[in-house]
Amino acid sequence: MPALKGIKVVEFAAYAAGPVVGKHLADHGATVVHIESKARPDGFRTHYPPYKDNIHGLNRSGLFALCNNDKLDVTLNLKKAPKATELAKKIVAWSDVVIENFSPGTIKRLGLDYETLKKVKPDLIMLSSSNLGQTGPHAQHPGFGSQLSSLAGFTNLIGYPDGSPQMLYGPYIDYIAVAYGAAAILAALDYRDRTGKGNYIDTAQYETGLQFLAPILLDYKVNGKVARRNGNRDPSATPHGAYPCKGEDSWCVISVFSDEEWKSLCQAMRNPDWTKEKRFATHRRRKDNEDELDQRMGKWTAQFTAREITEKLQAAGVRAGIVNTMRDLYSDPQLKHRDQWVELEHPEIGKMHYQRPPFILNKTPAGPERCDPLLGEHNDYFYKELLGISEKEYRALVDEGIID
Repeated sequence: MPALKGIKVVEFAAYAAGPVVGKHLADHGATVVHIESKARPDGFRTHYPPYKDNIHGLNRSGLFALCNNDKLDVTLNLKKAPKATELAKKIVAWSDVVIENFSPGTIKRLGLDYETLKKVKPDLIMLSSSNLGQTGPHAQHPGFGSQLSSLAGFTNLIGYPDGSPQMLYGPYIDYIAVAYGAAAILAALDYRDRTGKGNYIDTAQYETGLQFLAPILLDYKVNGKVARRNGNRDPSATPHGAYPCKGEDSWCVISVFSDEEWKSLCQAMRNPDWTKEKRFATHRRRKDNEDELDQRMGKWTAQFTAREITEKLQAAGVRAGIVNTMRDLYSDPQLKHRDQWVELEHPEIGKMHYQRPPFILNKTPAGPERCDPLLGEHNDYFYKELLGISEKEYRALVDEGIID
């Protein structure tokens, strides 16, 4: 039996920061209901490619698909208060967990904040995930993943020393916040099992992102050192970088952290004369001559494919890896062995590869089992069969545009 079977989750959420938390719960058997509306569908459906065959459509988004497998999808136009608010409260009363990632203050203006909802469901667990948290002098600042990655300091660390900061692609920190949000909900479920009490979880995505910068934050706090952009360089390793390989835009990465590893690398390269020069004899000297070292390394790696380099160096005990493209990830033998990708048929996308969790539970195996839902696909089933709304009431709600 799936680990979370019987847990009911409602998402007043869009994009990644909320729905991917729900995806992890759905993967393990929770019944997750994704709530959106035709008036305001999930942003991943509307303006975040890729779309199947590059044809825009509300049910053709690959990113929405990847974030929402195994969910039910219902429509509810929350702007149609007060009836929409009352229907939302009925849904909450049915649930165990509510996830929302509106801008701070929005859920309260909709009349669906935690203090209100716990009167409907006293043991409710609610997760609010926002850029900066629900309180504080900057809580109301608008922004998306790109702004948040910059605010958290990531952008300032990416690029070359003499170049400008480089932006991360997409809402990077959203996915960090997802891991913390999922763990917090599991902890709250455990707490509820032991005490019978619910919980409100206020996740500041900004703060979760800082956890991934802990070493350099500590370096500043303890040593006063401010980390700067430094390309692919590492203070403790040399060579340390991405090197060109045979083929179009093909690369490998190599890291050497000790003189012993350097000797192993030299042996794998068959000890070319340049490796015996004094300027490359120690870590300190290699670091002082790193530009020249990288050029020498690049000339050597360019003779081989990335896979040849990786296999050769790993066999010699040197840290090396292939720089995979997105195409490569779907044929990676390790990911295939662990069944990371599950191919399911989608009514508009066709064959779609959905992603399993990055861990395997032997007693309670995880999904995905079903493709992501079409917009409003489960309106009839959810409202009438699970929520118990009569046919007459359901039709009236549809006619009034509350269920749109």
